[in-house]
Amino acid sequence: MVSLTNKEVQTRANKQSIRSRREYWRKLALGSLLPVLLVIVWEVAGRNGLLNPLLLPTPSIIVTEFLYLWQHGQLLKHLEVSVWRALAGFLLGGGLGLLFGVLVGFSYKTQQLLDPTFQMLRMLPHLAVAPLFILWFGFDETSKLLLIAKGSFFPLYVNAFLGIRSLDAKLFEVAKVLQFKKWNLLTKLIIPSALPHIFLGIRLSLGIAWVGLVVAEMMGSTEGIGFLINDARSMSIVATVFAGIIIFAILGKLTDALVLSIERKTLRWHNNFTGR
Repeated sequence: MVSLTNKEVQTRANKQSIRSRREYWRKLALGSLLPVLLVIVWEVAGRNGLLNPLLLPTPSIIVTEFLYLWQHGQLLKHLEVSVWRALAGFLLGGGLGLLFGVLVGFSYKTQQLLDPTFQMLRMLPHLAVAPLFILWFGFDETSKLLLIAKGSFFPLYVNAFLGIRSLDAKLFEVAKVLQFKKWNLLTKLIIPSALPHIFLGIRLSLGIAWVGLVVAEMMGSTEGIGFLINDARSMSIVATVFAGIIIFAILGKLTDALVLSIERKTLRWHNNFTGR
């Protein structure tokens, strides 16, 4: 057996680190190509009078408006409120979705009892239930958090359920032979095997949480990025509307990238097809 010296091990580790960094920057450059080209075309078209500045301001005007809002403290104030609402609503709805997804996936009787009702509620759109939530809970934070939680609940519920039900039945037979108790069965077999589906559910739930936040803040709020967009729309300040939309897009992308990074580190053992 060939043994490696400390210097050789360090050299290999350095090479691996360099390759990883190169791969990261390559992916970043490739993913940024289309947005950068779009912004350049948009700016050039606007400066040459091909776009109506009242309806579609150039990116430079939007950036100027963004900096103005940031410097005057308006943006940070609304941003803090929106992030708190989205996070709280996601934790409430996503946590319950994960819990019920595991329960329904683990028990056939629980599925028969709860799943038909959940599937019916899943079909209700945000805009349909938002007025009811406002009537029931008023314009305070409760109605907004529940609306966000309602949207965050179902992606995690469905994916946790599918993750458990997609397990190979032979694994349960092995667990039975090994005399796994229910808790060990849940923590050592079911949850780890369902993690790819659960992480997908988390990413989808976060996306829906931002959508629910927009609906909640536009229909009844005096704070938040959604309120800022709606207020700017009523005064026809299109640059502020675009600034708010871009903020939501950036926040959604950042949260999705964070969960994806955690997923990759957690599921290093999971070999799957990554494309050609």
